[in-house]
Amino acid sequence: QVQLVESGGGLVQAGGSLRLSCAASGRTFSSYAMGWFRQAPGKEREFVAAISRSGVSTYYADSVKGRFTISRDNAKNTVYLQMNSLKPEDTAVYYCAADFLSGNLRRKDYEYDDWGQGTQVTVTS
Repeated sequence: QVQLVESGGGLVQAGGSLRLSCAASGRTFSSYAMGWFRQAPGKEREFVAAISRSGVSTYYADSVKGRFTISRDNAKNTVYLQMNSLKPEDTAVYYCAADFLSGNLRRKDYEYDDWGQGTQVTVTS
């Protein structure tokens, strides 16, 4: 099991940027593919981005492609989500998730093993 703690959320105007971080502890971080998900009020949790264990491969939801960038630093046990050109529809609680020993980049939340507590992102128009 790995423990995940997100940070970096906040309030930002449309067009602005935020960088989310997710710090991991417990099992070896490089054993996990990592993902970011989000959940807006009244909506189901949705996939945002995923990154392979090495960081070489990434995968994005169409809604964030070209605006968001996922990255990781295995030496710091941290995964990041750089969010640019934010829109009001990006408002949600953002969660990081860990997929143990996965060789694939998954977009279904039930395929992830461990989750953080979430960080709120609010984008105003």
